[in-house]
Amino acid sequence: MDPDGVAETVAQQFRHPGDAPHVPPEGLPSLKLPWDIPAPEIPHFLGWLNYWSAAAANAIGFPDPARDAEMLARSRRTATGGWVVRLTEAPLDLDNPAHLDALRRAYERFPEIGGRSTP
Repeated sequence: MDPDGVAETVAQQFRHPGDAPHVPPEGLPSLKLPWDIPAPEIPHFLGWLNYWSAAAANAIGFPDPARDAEMLARSRRTATGGWVVRLTEAPLDLDNPAHLDALRRAYERFPEIGGRSTP
């Protein structure tokens, strides 16, 4: 789930073949197109409210209690072992420097998301 404006920013993060150089907005990382991600369980991108199946959480290494305490405070486990994770308390607002920083930190924490590295 993404508030207004976030989807446009995410779309600009995807690197299309032939894009050179690709500079995504807001200092966010470039993401591979979904069909170029090596495993189907790896999330394509981060949003404000994220659902990660048990397989997806395992693929990205979530949760790690030592590194994910802040995120765990805004997360809940599902009955099937997946996770619902909010990056910020309020809906993601990329004009809010704290929200943009939370998004950048989450991408840094999970380099597998968007196919930027392999698990």
